[in-house]
Amino acid sequence: MPTPASTDAYMATLTGPQREVLEEVRATIRAAAPDATETISYQMPAFTAHGRALVSYAAFTDHWSLFPMGGAAGLMESEVLAPYWNGKGTLRFAYDEPVPSAIVARVVEARLAENAARSRR
Repeated sequence: MPTPASTDAYMATLTGPQREVLEEVRATIRAAAPDATETISYQMPAFTAHGRALVSYAAFTDHWSLFPMGGAAGLMESEVLAPYWNGKGTLRFAYDEPVPSAIVARVVEARLAENAARSRR
């Protein structure tokens, strides 16, 4: 898949259910980080804040993933997030379950705090 030029271009390549879920994820991230900038990173939709990568997300055949970019080690210790961790720095979710908006927002807020702390140094 060639790198999409924008998040909208990425979304246009998705099927109905995939697109619906990722549009909800996108809206949740925007709500949690209203000043973040949308971009494409590693051929996936992503957000940046405080001059650093924040999170990215992507659709796959049988699931979608959220990638907390940067130092997500503290998030991995969370009992709430533990069932979704699938490898280093990847949260994996099923399409047939409701988007866990509270979890997405929690990850985004944690990453915002990390980026803000790093930018103050």
